[in-house]
Amino acid sequence: MAKVELKKPVVDEIAGNIKDAESVILVHYSGITVEADTELRKAMREAGITYKVYKNTMMNFAFKDTPCEPLSELLEGPNALAISKNDATAPARIISEFAKKAPTVKMLAGVVEGNYYDEKGVAALASIPSREELLGKLLGSIQSPVSNLARVLNQIAEAKAAEAAE
Repeated sequence: MAKVELKKPVVDEIAGNIKDAESVILVHYSGITVEADTELRKAMREAGITYKVYKNTMMNFAFKDTPCEPLSELLEGPNALAISKNDATAPARIISEFAKKAPTVKMLAGVVEGNYYDEKGVAALASIPSREELLGKLLGSIQSPVSNLARVLNQIAEAKAAEAAE
């Protein structure tokens, strides 16, 4: 079997993973312990994120003619891909949080919802709360005025009842 035939399934796997992804983050992961890497992989798996180390040449072939093509310029050294199909900011948040414990791990760049972001852009994405947090805040802000109105009406009713009792 030729080398090209052996590499094609890996390239196809990468291309398949990035095809409908909400976000693809390129991660430089050198200098971390096995325990730290296991912890990072566990956090990614729990969030439903595909995190895998691939050869740079394989990623380069898979990125051709896709929105991820600009990532090819950064393929030097040991790199991994964090791919999320449903939460666009989850990989950036998890890696950013993990990088506080392991400063040698860093996000190089990413493609989120078809748009390329450099290192600073991906870091900014990491600060965006998850969808669930944002929905919770929205619900809280919607409920707040209604709750305040109900509290005021209740106090007025109690005051009227106290006046009537006197």
